[in-house]
Amino acid sequence: MTAPFLPFTRPAIDAETIAAVGEVFRSGQLASGPKVQAFEAALSAYLGEGRQVRVMTSATAGLEMALEIAGIGEGDEVIVPAMSFAASANVVARLRAKPVFVDVELRSRNIDVALIEPKITARTRAIMPVHFSGLAVDMDAVQSIAAKRGLRVVEDAAHAIGTRYRNRLIGSFGDLTVFSFHPNKNMTCIEGGAIATGDGKAAHLVEQYRFHGIERNAEGEIDVMFPGTKSNLTDVAAQVGIEQLKRLDGFNARRRALANLYFAELEDFSGAVLPARGDSGHAWHMFQLLIDFAARGMTRPAFQKMMAARGIGIGVHYPCIPGLSYYRQQGYRPEDTPVAARIGRETVTLPLFPAMQDEDVGRVCGALREVLGV
Repeated sequence: MTAPFLPFTRPAIDAETIAAVGEVFRSGQLASGPKVQAFEAALSAYLGEGRQVRVMTSATAGLEMALEIAGIGEGDEVIVPAMSFAASANVVARLRAKPVFVDVELRSRNIDVALIEPKITARTRAIMPVHFSGLAVDMDAVQSIAAKRGLRVVEDAAHAIGTRYRNRLIGSFGDLTVFSFHPNKNMTCIEGGAIATGDGKAAHLVEQYRFHGIERNAEGEIDVMFPGTKSNLTDVAAQVGIEQLKRLDGFNARRRALANLYFAELEDFSGAVLPARGDSGHAWHMFQLLIDFAARGMTRPAFQKMMAARGIGIGVHYPCIPGLSYYRQQGYRPEDTPVAARIGRETVTLPLFPAMQDEDVGRVCGALREVLGV
């Protein structure tokens, strides 16, 4: 009997969540309402005392809001890792600011902290570290640089809900931290994001930014304080998030167990560069390898097709941002960040999601060895 196709990721939505969402539909309250408030309260409680969380339609919207709240505007510069999803730089460019790309470490894929300070200029206003694949950046080092140079820190934690840094949850400390709840993330609310902060004024600004810049007085009358966006989350999505958050720690524990099985299976594997293992705080959003396809006389699309023929889905996360057409047109060159450029050429994402079985890992690794002849 042929094994079913194994995608590189799949959201874990159970019957209880579907039933709870049905109750929201029957309530008649579908837009932002009590479920959004309950989701924000649950996220705040999860991160810990003193943290305020506000949710919105996507992490991309959250990153743009966070940068605006941090005062980023035209002509400013923001330090961004060259290896991330394009949104990490796009939100800077949309505010007419300049992304300043810093290279990353080969195995962690996280920003190389030692390269940050040489990139800081008189125009630099913020640092945006990305906790790539759920592995925490060295935030003590980043915050030390930011404090010394008077910069804001906007953490792109799209991959890192549930990640711990030195036994502290990402988002439980720091300036402005943005999470993603896209369907391929460690928890989902279909589409959505959140900003965590310890600053009550910033949290209130998020409420205004996400809904037209509106302020309501005690009588419920509205005023518009500035031209905000329309990116408020629905109660339907929030209910999915409430149910997912209850299961998050279990999801992440399973992801860590699967990652450990990959390391055990690939311990003597010479065909690829494995990711950094991290510690027990790594949330393992993805498990990625670097394969020198040119040296093996094949292309990455051909590799993906051969793995798909064996029932294995392979993702590509991500191209090097400076190598994307828009950024090349702005004068950026991938060769200026050679580690990120290499990762962009060689990266492949193996299947990793909580519903996978232990034997699925062996199946993936067997297909990998067969295709690469290693």
